[in-house]
Amino acid sequence: MKITLLSDSRIRLDGGAGPLSVEADSAEMQYSPFHMLASGLATCTHSVLASWALHAKIPAEDLALEVGWSFVEDPHRVGAMDVQILWPSLPAERRAAATRAAGLCTVTRTFENPPTVGVEVAS
Repeated sequence: MKITLLSDSRIRLDGGAGPLSVEADSAEMQYSPFHMLASGLATCTHSVLASWALHAKIPAEDLALEVGWSFVEDPHRVGAMDVQILWPSLPAERRAAATRAAGLCTVTRTFENPPTVGVEVAS
């Protein structure tokens, strides 16, 4: 599986066997916490779609995802994320089902129902 940093606000995940790698188009680009956030969403969504495809007997070798994000203020945070499913071999009549399956990703569900976050300084 390979994550490619496309910009400061977009990543691409390509599936496949082997260890996870993170690459960038330029040496100046660094893997930020926001890239990590998007990578978690992409990895979860890919896993759900690959499992769905296996059960539906649909090839998923060409399944890839792009995840982008934008910021909002008050407070400064990620305000929106978009997931693009890139799957050339997916039959057109299965697109709606794939979209529904992608929505089952636990990371997506976590964004929809955010957890509480506690922070403390430990001694």
